[in-house]
Amino acid sequence: MGLKSYKPRSASLRFTTLSDFEGVSKKRPERKLRKIKKSKAGRNAHGRITVRHRGGGHKKFLRAVDFRRYDKLGIPAKVQAIEYDPNRSARLALLAYADGEKRYILAPNGLKPGATVVAGPKVEPEDGNALPLGAIPPGMAVHAIELVPGGGAKLVRSAGMLARIAARDDDYAQIKLPSGEIRKVSVSCYATIGQVGNLEHEGISLGKAGRKRWKGIRPTVRGVAMNPVDHPMGGGEGRSSGGGHPVTPWGQLTKGKRTRSGRKPSSKFIVKRRKK
Repeated sequence: MGLKSYKPRSASLRFTTLSDFEGVSKKRPERKLRKIKKSKAGRNAHGRITVRHRGGGHKKFLRAVDFRRYDKLGIPAKVQAIEYDPNRSARLALLAYADGEKRYILAPNGLKPGATVVAGPKVEPEDGNALPLGAIPPGMAVHAIELVPGGGAKLVRSAGMLARIAARDDDYAQIKLPSGEIRKVSVSCYATIGQVGNLEHEGISLGKAGRKRWKGIRPTVRGVAMNPVDHPMGGGEGRSSGGGHPVTPWGQLTKGKRTRSGRKPSSKFIVKRRKK
């Protein structure tokens, strides 16, 4: 897969760069693996906005992605298609298992239709296969990593991402994450071999504000452009930045303030943080 650009027939096309979707199936998502995604417009169960600048956009189907491959250990699956998913940056691979069931997984880079993947503690460490961290050779690229055995993949799921096993002892493997953080994870946790596909996602340029709206993302107004009643950085004569450190609309410091709680039990598993 690659990127395609356009002749500048309009102002927006001049800067538009999109995926060419080479190798991506044109068929609709598997009917039994999809469901309607209800638009929440950034609101939680109480109706309060918890994520700003969300609303509108095209309707989407949710794809049921298999982040836990435990009940299919040792059962080979054939890759039927590589599909687009509007809910994530990565592509999906549609697997047809030997027992007749179909499931989606994140498509690793280089995985093609017709290939065979399998999960289990004794399978070969090849792209698309899922193994416990204790059975994966150190230095090998992995993605879709569990944090708790049986809890499903939580880490390294975005397009182009990969992590590597830096070291390993009897109980824990030290994983170097894309952020640079090194974290201990139980050797019983599963991970998928390879790098997440769609590496070109980082080079996409939407080109116009309308395409952002199609994705359900509304405009963002700067705090300094607001009135004092609307934002801590609002008001002032002329173009004033408020005279203080950048803050959120609720007065919380941003741009560098640490937000992680120091009392998190999982802090003991972080060997090296991404920022010193």
